Amino acid sequence: MLLKLARQSLWSRRGTAWLTLLSLIISLSLLLGIDHLRLEAKRSFTSTVAGTDLIVGARSGQLNLLLYTVFRIGNATNNISYAHYEQISRHPQVRWAIPLALGDSHRGFRVLGTNTDYFRYFRYGEQQPLRLSSGREFASVYETVLGADVAKKLGYQLGQDIVLSHGVGKVSFSQHKDQPFTVVGILAPTGTPVDQSVHVSLTGIEAIHQGWQNGAPAMRKAKQTLSEAELAALQPSVLTGALLGLKSKVATFAVQRQINEFKAEPLTAILPGAALAELWQMLVVVENLLLVITALVLLAALIGLTTTLLAAQRERARELAILRAIGARPWQLFLLIELEVLILTLCSIVGAFLLLTGSLAALQPWLSSEYGLVISLFAWHPHTAAGLGIVVGLALLLGAVPAIQAYRQSLNQGLQVRL
Repeated sequence: MLLKLARQSLWSRRGTAWLTLLSLIISLSLLLGIDHLRLEAKRSFTSTVAGTDLIVGARSGQLNLLLYTVFRIGNATNNISYAHYEQISRHPQVRWAIPLALGDSHRGFRVLGTNTDYFRYFRYGEQQPLRLSSGREFASVYETVLGADVAKKLGYQLGQDIVLSHGVGKVSFSQHKDQPFTVVGILAPTGTPVDQSVHVSLTGIEAIHQGWQNGAPAMRKAKQTLSEAELAALQPSVLTGALLGLKSKVATFAVQRQINEFKAEPLTAILPGAALAELWQMLVVVENLLLVITALVLLAALIGLTTTLLAAQRERARELAILRAIGARPWQLFLLIELEVLILTLCSIVGAFLLLTGSLAALQPWLSSEYGLVISLFAWHPHTAAGLGIVVGLALLLGAVPAIQAYRQSLNQGLQVRL
């Protein structure tokens, strides 16, 4: 009976009720949306590299090694010997190894020297492999495969020649103009630093640095042109790092300890999952700030709901007085107001989910094509029910203010004719 009465009462004030409901829907969708995007961003962040058991580099800190090998941020403290990399890659527990050579760039995008095992074994997200949107993998010395962002932002197409620069700055005075690379492939978007990388072979890295000494080209009168035989004989001497995939997860810590205790060269092996978790903790302040701002927006909406109900109390005085006159108890009037608050809150929760799902469905193709982000449409997480329970509780708590006022309102005051 009270539920039917609460619905009819809201319908009689549907203009005000709709405005209140819209305010709550926007606030709740903002709260749910930020929480969902926060968790999806964390999932995407922590899955930037997947399926890799160990990252190996020169002796360095865990975060520094992660930043320059995975995120292409910063520089290595030192290089590692290619001979020692090969020795590690032949370890009985190593299933595959991907060499990484950094240090060059192209118009602000980092150049990554590697081999074809990179395209075969590198994984991101939910164990997703790299895919080519067009073209093929590099097969010769002067061929390159571009990340999706590089090709899009610079407008490159297959068959186009590009010139690499020494160093990682956007402006470089040392360019390898005499040895351009031809674009033979463009990777599909991944939403990872792969999209902003220029991929070439290790032999290509060696070829463009022939004759260089201490990071600068040697003085010579004419351009150095390498013959096919010389190019075929090139072998890398140093690497920046390596990604390792092991045959057994059980052996991870044993192999990590052996690499960290490698006698021939000071090396560091880190667990990418642990390093990513540590890096994310450094960003948790921004994450919490977003949640606080959204919570304040929601609180403002709930206070607006209370204010609306309080403002309507004067207009509803005669309605409440008539209910009292026909036998309604004070506690029933209290429950009536609380039921109205509950109906508005539950409807706003449903509306918020519909609005959020519709927005995500509309934006998903754009986010995928522009940023390589795949955001799940299902915005329900293990803690969502508890969060919505808190929202309902706060709404009922704040709604108790006008409900108590209705409870205390006397029959005579309600029936009094005001001039």
